[in-house]
Amino acid sequence: MEALINTVTDRQFQISLLVALAAIGTVYTLIEPFLLRDRSEERMKSVVEYRDRLRAAQREAFAKKGGSLRAASAQGFLKGLVENLKLLEAFDSNEARKQLMMAGYRGQRPVFIFMAARIGMPFVAAFACWIYVYILHGIELDSFGKLCAVVMAFFAGFYIPNVHIKNAISKRQSKIQLAWPDALDLLLICVEAGMSIEVALQKVSQEVAGTSPELAEELGLTVAELSYLQERKSAYVNLAERTGLDGVKGVTTALIQSEKYGTPLGQSLRVMAQENREHRMQEAERKAAALPPKLTVPMIGFFLPVLFAVILGPAIMGVMGIEQ
Repeated sequence: MEALINTVTDRQFQISLLVALAAIGTVYTLIEPFLLRDRSEERMKSVVEYRDRLRAAQREAFAKKGGSLRAASAQGFLKGLVENLKLLEAFDSNEARKQLMMAGYRGQRPVFIFMAARIGMPFVAAFACWIYVYILHGIELDSFGKLCAVVMAFFAGFYIPNVHIKNAISKRQSKIQLAWPDALDLLLICVEAGMSIEVALQKVSQEVAGTSPELAEELGLTVAELSYLQERKSAYVNLAERTGLDGVKGVTTALIQSEKYGTPLGQSLRVMAQENREHRMQEAERKAAALPPKLTVPMIGFFLPVLFAVILGPAIMGVMGIEQ
């Protein structure tokens, strides 16, 4: 163990390890474009599976009415752990399921994994910090400081799953928001061409699958729900909840009102497409306006020293009598 610790803490070994990681990263960057695969087929497969689950749920509902449904229970380690510890009640399973759906994780399995991660990640973080502080001596601290570091890592572990889910939600919403105005234009064209809303949504999902697989997946799920849910309003509400975007909520509200009161849908879609396009432009302008302050620190820390060295270096060398 002592030899392992000496090897890990050796400066030459750490430099060699960093060089090896940099070489591996460079090779991976070069070959990554050849390893990328089209995920649209997998997303369409998930839509088909979701449609099958809706069909099965509809059949179960009919069977319950007839009194011929037999209860079936799925057993699993994570499910048993979550149910025995009553984590669904402790961590608000409905809110967790909603957040996971917004992040793109659907079904019961992601919920069980998320709940188990919330209870297990603190111990994993504390154990990793304990190894880093006590075994590898990565930070020079006294006994009390090491104990505080482990305790802080333990409490930080509670927030790691939530931070991961929030980051996934933010990235997914950004991708959907970027493609949403174009999808509304396509939807408007399809509706004004005389297509039904189901056929129009299906056509739009196929058209945007190449540029925005996330939006195509959401629209495909909406088409599946429109086919199998008893109330069409629920399909539109579910689309708004899965995305969590104000622009999508406005469109779903217009779709609900159109089906309920028979109001024309084309004009509403045209106005909302224009509003979403303006919102996308404003968001791009906001990011562009925030860029100069963000570049201040890199400019001071990296560009200016090099610039001064290039400009003043020859003059200083001449004053000191150093031959160039």
